[in-house]
Amino acid sequence: MPGVAVAAEVKRTVAEDVSDTGKRIKMTQLDRLKTMTSVVADTGDFDAIKSFAPEDCTTNPSLLLAAAKMEKFKPLLVEASEDAKKNDSGLAGEELITDICDRLAVKVGLKLLELLPENGRVSTEVDADLSFDTEASLVKARKIIALYEAAGIKKEKILVKLGSTWESIRACEQLEKDGIKCNMTLLFSFAQAVACAEAGATLISPFVGRILDWFKKNTDKKEYTSEEDPGVLSVQEIYKYYKKHGYNTIVMGASFRNTGEIRGLAGCDKLTIAPKLLTELAESSDPFEQVLSKDMECEVAKVSFDEKAFRWAMNEDAMATEKLSEGLRNFAKDGRKLREFVKETLSI
Repeated sequence: MPGVAVAAEVKRTVAEDVSDTGKRIKMTQLDRLKTMTSVVADTGDFDAIKSFAPEDCTTNPSLLLAAAKMEKFKPLLVEASEDAKKNDSGLAGEELITDICDRLAVKVGLKLLELLPENGRVSTEVDADLSFDTEASLVKARKIIALYEAAGIKKEKILVKLGSTWESIRACEQLEKDGIKCNMTLLFSFAQAVACAEAGATLISPFVGRILDWFKKNTDKKEYTSEEDPGVLSVQEIYKYYKKHGYNTIVMGASFRNTGEIRGLAGCDKLTIAPKLLTELAESSDPFEQVLSKDMECEVAKVSFDEKAFRWAMNEDAMATEKLSEGLRNFAKDGRKLREFVKETLSI
């Protein structure tokens, strides 16, 4: 599978390796993880990218808002504003702000691509408030790709991020047919995962830590090991199902609360990790073993979801329904905050 580390099928527990000179050297947990899984940086911070040398990068409205407020990103915001005003489209007011925000997201993506290896890719997100509008999501996704192509970047280098609603999954299906690769985010359930794979999504981002958050809040159990963590178990189930039934969709675990969750998914196709947890992994050399490999057993028979079955499955899964709704609201909220920041900073 593209993007998966070549050592992904090898189970290793030793925290040492042999250098070219034959001398045994300590490997950090991050080094070890990279022999099993493709590591993606969950950040828009250039300095963090340089420090951890991930294979891909992903951003979201929350990360873009944080980046926009950093002094070092101000030139990108100014450039985005100048480009929008030079576009001769006659945009003004809220439409102009929207265009500037879209261009800022792409400019951040362009800078991130400069820090990645040649085969690296960046995910750029469609506005959360379009998540229940298939046609509007298609328009925004195509605009994102057009902005990258105008900057000389081929569409194969970009993943368009969409929230995993039924409507966005339908947008994903059409975009993938058009050769535009999609990263389906805010994914919390098996039904979402199956629907995304059947739509031909290039990649899914199941949110491990947010699943754990829900169970801690809504059940009596407050402490979990990685072996019993409901978010980890959910991604393990999805990964095994995909491999058993031959789906090419990449599984990229996301939204981690601790390094135990990350180690619990060692061997997953990809893991997108925030700088704080990347640092913790880089500072430890404690051994751990690979958990997932593509030839693992899966007892779940192949299933399919039409719209009615999908909506009922989501209705029956309180955790997935609540966390999807909450995630969309929060991303939309940060999107509005970004718009307000742009408006105030640029005096529009």
